[in-house]
Amino acid sequence: MKRTLFPTVSAAASATALTFALLAGAALTLQSAPARASDDLCNVPKAEWQPMENLEAKLTADGWTVKNIKTEDGCYEVYAKTPDGKRVEAYFNPKTFEAVKTKED
Repeated sequence: MKRTLFPTVSAAASATALTFALLAGAALTLQSAPARASDDLCNVPKAEWQPMENLEAKLTADGWTVKNIKTEDGCYEVYAKTPDGKRVEAYFNPKTFEAVKTKED
């Protein structure tokens, strides 16, 4: 009598298990997709954007020290120091200059 450690599995059962594993993995990937700053808050037509310089002037007047401003995912992404000295990466709606997301260092 031959003893094996692993039972044999038919090709059909193996294919079914692989298909299930792939579908489960795909479902988990879709559920864990990261939200982006622009998903709801920066969905503004380019024609309605205010100039970047106006945002920089507003933030400077509010006491911020602006290092860099660029466009990211439909928002203005600002690297700066706040009036209390905290380094931040902040995202602003390009039409209203409303802060939509802020990350502190």
